[in-house]
Amino acid sequence: MILRAAAPEDAPAIAALEETLFGSDGWTLSSVLAEISGMDRFVVVASEREQVLGYAITMRSGDVVDLRRVGVHPSRRRRGVAHALLAAATDRAGAEGFERMLLEVGAQNVAALELYAGEGFVEIDRRERYYRDGDDAVVMCRPVGRAAHKGREWRGDG
Repeated sequence: MILRAAAPEDAPAIAALEETLFGSDGWTLSSVLAEISGMDRFVVVASEREQVLGYAITMRSGDVVDLRRVGVHPSRRRRGVAHALLAAATDRAGAEGFERMLLEVGAQNVAALELYAGEGFVEIDRRERYYRDGDDAVVMCRPVGRAAHKGREWRGDG
């Protein structure tokens, strides 16, 4: 498996994964292209033999980096792809001088909540009925860069 920055040529594969993973809530090809080329964005893909296995999309916003999307092909789940993508995204955020990464995930998405908790994210807030299906959004945060190495337990409060 190779991790690399996404190129515009990856957009159709990412958009196809979006449709597979998120159905009608998936991002369109034009939305994916906008993310890949957008200012303050970082898109990393995991690939093997030129096939996109997964992707992570971040956006720099003020003093934090938002993890906007992580997607892994269903046949490649539980094989370390998401962990590798998260590591690449958090390493990049830290290298750019950011200290925190935020994300929102559906409260009913147990697998994602477990993944993020295992990667050091902690819940800091909830947004009731945030998603179209009525699910709450769990807002999670973790330190990156220097903040991740301060030698203190991270509780999400600073």
